[in-house]
Amino acid sequence: MMLRFPSSLRSFSVSASSSNGSPPVIGGSSGGVGPMILELPLEKIRRPLMRTRSNDQNKVKELMDSIRQIGLQVPIDVIEVDGAYYGFSGCHRYEAHQKLGLPTIRCKIRKGTKETLRHHLR
Repeated sequence: MMLRFPSSLRSFSVSASSSNGSPPVIGGSSGGVGPMILELPLEKIRRPLMRTRSNDQNKVKELMDSIRQIGLQVPIDVIEVDGAYYGFSGCHRYEAHQKLGLPTIRCKIRKGTKETLRHHLR
């Protein structure tokens, strides 16, 4: 199976492995039409709502401990619009990865449109 990515993503490594021992999910069960689960570099994920609220630092610390021990169990949700990735959920998991110095995070990626993006920004 060969995965194809936009040329802007060819400069980094993508992994479909799972740190919790379960098999990787790529393309969902609908033949590649549904969400994909991939590791994306943190710097490739835009967080447009990041400054609207602060994260609970106790929760971030608990997640850091858990991620160190057993890895990330639930991927963050990301919307891909025109080759750019936008994260609107998983704020605590994202910050835990940042603080741990991890370069990538497991994401459930769904394709979206500019209208989808506008809807999430309301």
